[in-house]
Amino acid sequence: MFEGFYIEDYLPAFMFLAVLLLMFTGLPVAWVVGGVGIAFGFIGFALDVFSPVEFFSIVTRIYGETISNPVLVAITMFILMGVMLEKSGIAEDLLRTMQIVLRRVPGGLALAVTIVGTVMAASTGVIGASVVMLTILALPVMLKQRYDRALATGTIAASGTLGILIPPSIMLVLVANLLAVSVGDLFMAAVIPGLALSGLYLAYIAIRCALQPSLAPPLDSAEGPSDFGSVMLLLVKSFVPPTTLIVLVLGSIFAGWATPTEASGVGAFGAFLLAAAHGRLSVSLTREVLKDAMLTSAMVFFIFIGATALSYVFRSLGGDELVVDLIDSLGLGAWGILIMIMAIMFVLGFFLDWIQITLIIVPVFAPVIELLDFGTHIAQADIMVWFGILVSVNLQASFLTPPLGFALFILKGSAPPEVTIQDVYRGIVPFVLLQLLGVALVLALPEMALWLPRVVFN
Repeated sequence: MFEGFYIEDYLPAFMFLAVLLLMFTGLPVAWVVGGVGIAFGFIGFALDVFSPVEFFSIVTRIYGETISNPVLVAITMFILMGVMLEKSGIAEDLLRTMQIVLRRVPGGLALAVTIVGTVMAASTGVIGASVVMLTILALPVMLKQRYDRALATGTIAASGTLGILIPPSIMLVLVANLLAVSVGDLFMAAVIPGLALSGLYLAYIAIRCALQPSLAPPLDSAEGPSDFGSVMLLLVKSFVPPTTLIVLVLGSIFAGWATPTEASGVGAFGAFLLAAAHGRLSVSLTREVLKDAMLTSAMVFFIFIGATALSYVFRSLGGDELVVDLIDSLGLGAWGILIMIMAIMFVLGFFLDWIQITLIIVPVFAPVIELLDFGTHIAQADIMVWFGILVSVNLQASFLTPPLGFALFILKGSAPPEVTIQDVYRGIVPFVLLQLLGVALVLALPEMALWLPRVVFN
C-alpha cells in the first residue's frame, strides 16, 4: 500500500475493469456479472469493507428486485408474443404483401422491409427473430431483383433492430428497472424517437434509390395480384392482424386500461389467437414456441440475477461516490458529462452487446445523471426518462457496429453464400450514421421523448 493510496478505496474501479475485461473472454454474461460481484464481495470482506451479513442482503435484493418483481413478467410475455408471431408466419405474410404493394416504387423492396421491421418491432421487440425472418424472406428476393448487396443487407440489419427501441421492447423494460422509472413512461417516451428513426431510414432509402435507380430495380409487375381490389384485400388480411395486436398492447397501456405487465399478457394471448385465426396453431408449434420462449427468458433472468448482485456490491463498496468524485474532477459540466457517457456507450457497442453495456453503464452513471442540472432545457423530474431514451437510441447501434455487431452475424449466418461480411459492413455505415443523428435529435429536442408521456398522463 503506497502512502495516500488505499486499495479498498478503489475496489469499485477494479470491479468495473474486471467486468469489462471478462466480457471479452466469451464467458456467459450472467456468470461474469454475478461472479465478479460475489468475488469482489469476498475481496471486500478480506479488506474489512464488506460485512458477511451483506451476502444475505444480496439474496434479499435478488428476490425483491428480480424474482418477485411483477414488472419483469412483461419480458417473458413479450418474448412469447414475438416468438409466436415469427414461428406462425404472420410476419412473413405482412412482408410478402408490402413487397407487392410497393413493387413499382423505386427501392420498394427496401421500403417494404423497413415498414415490416417497424410493424414487427411494435408487435414483438425480439431482435434475433426479426433479423432472421427479414433475411430469409427478403434478401433472396432483393438479390434476385439485382439489388445492391450493401443496400439490401444494411436495410435488413437496421430495420430488424428497430424492436430494441420501439415498444414493447425488452431493453426498455430492463432500462426502466435499472433507472427506477415507470415502464409505461419509457414505452410512451420511445414511440416518437423510434418512429423518427424508422422515418430517417425510409427517407434515406427513398432518396438514394431515386438518385441511383440501379441500386434497387423494381419488382416484376407480374408478381402477385394486379387488380386494386385483390391488392387491398391482401393488404387488409396481412396488415390488420399485427396492427390489431399493436393496438391491444400499446393502446391498453397508453389509455391506462392495463399496466405494461398486463398488456404483455394480452399481447401473448393475442399472438396465439392470431395464429389460430390463420389456421396455424398446433400442438407442435405451441411446443416449439414455448421451448424457445422459455430458454430466452431463462437467459435474460439469469443475467438480471447476476446484475443485481454486481450492482449491490458495487454500491456497497462505494462505487457511486467514486464515480461522482471522478466526474467532478473532470470539470465537464452537465452537457459534457452526458455527451461523454453517450460516446463511451457508442464505443463499447463495437465490442459488447446491449445487455452488457446496459448493465455496465446504466447502474454506474444513473446516480450521476440524476444529480445534473441541464437548466431550462429540461425539467429535473424528466431527466431520467430522457436519459433512458438516449441510452436506448444509442444502444441500437451496438447491434450494427463491427466487429461484434449481433445483428450482423445473424444476418450473415442466414444470408445466401454470395453475400460477404464486407457487403454487410458497407451496408450498415449509413444506418449507423442515421442512428447517431437520432441520438443528436433527442439530445437537442427532449420533447421528442417527453411530449407523449405528458399528453397521456396530463
